[in-house]
Amino acid sequence: MTRSAAIQSRRMLLGAACVSLLTACNFAPKYKQPAIETTPHFKELTPEQAQKITAWQPAAPAENTQRGQWWEFFGDQKLNELESKIEVNNQTIAAAVARLEAARAIVQQTRASLFPLVALNPSVTRSRARLRTQSNTTALSTPNHPFTDYNLPLNASWELDLWGRIRNQVKATAFEAKATEADLENIRLSARTELAIDYFQLRGLDAQKDLFESAVKAYQDSFDLAKARYETGIASDQDVAQAETQLTTTRAQATDLGIQRAQLEHAIAVLLGESPSGFSVEAAPFHGHPAIVPFGVPSTLLQRRPDVAAAERRVMEDNVNIGVARAAYFPTLTLSGSTGFQSSSLGDLATWPSFVWSIGGALSETIFDAGRRHGVTREAWANYNESVANYRQTVLASFKEVEDSLSALRILASEIHDENAAVDASRRYLTLASDRYKFGIDSFLNVITAQTTLLGNQRTAVNLQFEQLTASIQLIKAIGGSWEQSMTESDHQ
Repeated sequence: MTRSAAIQSRRMLLGAACVSLLTACNFAPKYKQPAIETTPHFKELTPEQAQKITAWQPAAPAENTQRGQWWEFFGDQKLNELESKIEVNNQTIAAAVARLEAARAIVQQTRASLFPLVALNPSVTRSRARLRTQSNTTALSTPNHPFTDYNLPLNASWELDLWGRIRNQVKATAFEAKATEADLENIRLSARTELAIDYFQLRGLDAQKDLFESAVKAYQDSFDLAKARYETGIASDQDVAQAETQLTTTRAQATDLGIQRAQLEHAIAVLLGESPSGFSVEAAPFHGHPAIVPFGVPSTLLQRRPDVAAAERRVMEDNVNIGVARAAYFPTLTLSGSTGFQSSSLGDLATWPSFVWSIGGALSETIFDAGRRHGVTREAWANYNESVANYRQTVLASFKEVEDSLSALRILASEIHDENAAVDASRRYLTLASDRYKFGIDSFLNVITAQTTLLGNQRTAVNLQFEQLTASIQLIKAIGGSWEQSMTESDHQ
């Protein structure tokens, strides 16, 4: 290698090193996850209270534990069948999927700015000009023959990302796409939990319908008994009227349950993307059971909830947008070049003499903008601070929802125990009242009071059972629908 060649080689290496150094610039602040104070355990989950919560237990995420299809834990085949349809037909989920595809497409569009733009612009121009000649006294123009100009250029332009503006834009759109993906998961979770809650409420109405049918049958027997005693002169017509009033009132109450059940059927149909007119769920007894699911500690909650993940990714997005705003203070360097063929003869277009090229660069810098860039930077910081506040609010809301569900489960466990005891006592009270009436000791009013009390306590017990299931589903939603750690750790690298 000659001395001049070695010098030229070192210059090229030095230039490449400078370009690499410049392209490594990044004015976005180093990301730090917003600080959130968490407690070692939930308030509603002291060791004493944990023993009172049936169907739930605290535990760390385990690899051998089933995840994802949480609705299967309730052991209801019909619910499993309905949940399998919601992913395919729910239109809210379909819209969220489309938004995710659009967000990913924006990432692709933004990433393309990192590479040169190359365009082929062939053209054919037919023109005629006049030749100008200079005489001793005047300038003369004479006509010239028309000619055709053939061009086959290949143009390229490339904005060097010296200050990280484009790279930060790519990161921002990528974080927004990840946030949109988390939004989709949150919509899926909300739709699935809403479907499960509506389904269990419908099954609760079926259980109440069974209670009313049993009550109507018992009240019919009481009415027949009162009527027979009246016809034999043992009882008064008042007993018959009371028995008939109770019978018809209970029938009306049983019929009224149909309105609520129909509305729940319609809501389920819409969730499944079907027309309510052609959808129905047959009445059936509930054979499911509450599930035992580990839900971890407050710190793991931040790793599972999709809305928390979406909120943090938008913090990350606004963090890199600060770098985009800061990069506007520095000059922009654009390289451009063109190569191709140009000739007035189509036959000579692809020959060496017709080959043309050009290369150049342009540097631009805004000298005065009346504070526009400063305002853009302030806006970027304000958006970041807003995202941080939204993230912290989302986390606080998530803790609240978990605490609400845990407290509901704890209180319901005690309430169900007391209500079952009340049902047993009401049933014994009815037996005693019926026997005393048959022997003529007490009036029929005591029987009616005992029957009404039993039916009311039975309905309350059924409602509490399904409230417990609803609270369980709400807790599933509150912990993110799963107890699997999310993959957000890679975002922080």
